[in-house]
Amino acid sequence: MDARHIPNIITVFRILLVYPVNYFLLERSFNLALGLFVLAGLSDGLDGFLAKHYQWQSRLGSYLDPLADKLLLVSTFLSLSWMGLVPLWLTVAVILRDMIILSGAIAYYFLLRPFEGQPHWTSKVNTFFQLLLVVSVLFSKSVFPLPDGLLVILIAIVLGTSLVSGGIYVQVWGSSYWRETHPST
Repeated sequence: MDARHIPNIITVFRILLVYPVNYFLLERSFNLALGLFVLAGLSDGLDGFLAKHYQWQSRLGSYLDPLADKLLLVSTFLSLSWMGLVPLWLTVAVILRDMIILSGAIAYYFLLRPFEGQPHWTSKVNTFFQLLLVVSVLFSKSVFPLPDGLLVILIAIVLGTSLVSGGIYVQVWGSSYWRETHPST
């Protein structure tokens, strides 16, 4: 095994954590779900650090890393909604945003050309608040109850950042498509 594959191995490990996180969540073993979710988050930071610091980035990693993040977050949001711990409308907004971005990326690829998938900074902010909301809900259920007002604020922030970052992607993909197909205007 070559050391440059370590970030991708860590990412695959994160994908493998999706099932146990959601299993323990649905079994109401919130301590275990929280621990595994935090482990998955730490692994995300570690693989990103290693890839950037040692120039171990790869095309495979550029696809696997966001896939791992989306699998973990979307499945966890679905489980939390199923349990009534996060509003269903928020989960719909989170998933709809991801579907719009994915659809735009696929359309761009097939209508114009391949692209390098670099996330917009608003997407990173959105992911941060999604992670913070999940950790807060799990923490509140397992370690110490957090004030309902704090969770309501986090829910509002996740909705807002989902709408803003999704809208920015629509604008970026749309204007890029327009520039490429109408170069004289």
